[in-house]
Amino acid sequence: MNWLKLPPLHALRAFSALAEQRSYVRAGQELNVTHAAVIQQVKALEAHVGHKLVTRSGRGVELTPEGRALADDLAAGFGLIQRGVQRLRSETKARPVQVTTSPAFAVKWLMPRLSSFHQANPDITLMLNPTGQIVRLEDSDLDVAIRYGYFGELPQDADILIETDLVVVAAPQLVRDEKPEHPKDLLDFPWLQELGTNEVADWFRRRDVRIDRPPMISHMPGNLIMDAVAAGDGVTYTCRQWIERELSAGELVELFADERCGVFHIVQAEKDPREPVRRFVNWLRRQVPQGSGSVR
Repeated sequence: MNWLKLPPLHALRAFSALAEQRSYVRAGQELNVTHAAVIQQVKALEAHVGHKLVTRSGRGVELTPEGRALADDLAAGFGLIQRGVQRLRSETKARPVQVTTSPAFAVKWLMPRLSSFHQANPDITLMLNPTGQIVRLEDSDLDVAIRYGYFGELPQDADILIETDLVVVAAPQLVRDEKPEHPKDLLDFPWLQELGTNEVADWFRRRDVRIDRPPMISHMPGNLIMDAVAAGDGVTYTCRQWIERELSAGELVELFADERCGVFHIVQAEKDPREPVRRFVNWLRRQVPQGSGSVR
């Protein structure tokens, strides 16, 4: 196709709208421009094709034979374009919303709430990718990430979802009468760490503990850690609010605590996401009472 020989698209749109409305004023309203702009574009199109396309008829206009032929061709062409765009938009809308988050967050917080999302949004399909790995959204098909971080280490524009109290816990049979008094004492205990994270090293670093020997760490999926902790296999670092029942029942022992220092925040792949992604993110925010930020 020789694109240079085609008239400007805005001139074709102006004439096609005029052919439909038979009024410069109504055509301008359809295109959100002034009627004078429509007149100018139609005159430019007539000059380009070398034919008179419209004539005045009272307060409206009539198409010349050449104008009717061109209007029919444009209606078919623009109609085809509109159907193609609508098809793509429908396919985009129907594409699942892909979400990545840690296994622990998925099991403890997200999944128990998903039934309410599906009831309110039966037309949206979610695909969850629970992983401890930080996946670059720009290099994947993922739409949303719910990520964990610490206050002071987040970007200023972080979209914070919830704040958490973080605690080091263990089973009573692991601690016995040797409850540690100083963070460095935990170097003598086995640790359970979520795959793909450095939570243990980060915890010791924030506590200014010099690690002169590698900690004993077992790596596993986050959704399996608490069962292993309850069995006495090691200590771990987790959200206090997720294990309040076990702490109250004496099934777990709190060793050290960091009050409201952890944050789960929302990261989106696009600044202007498609509608299903916007609806999912808005639903996420509604799950946390306004003014609250705690994991409940």
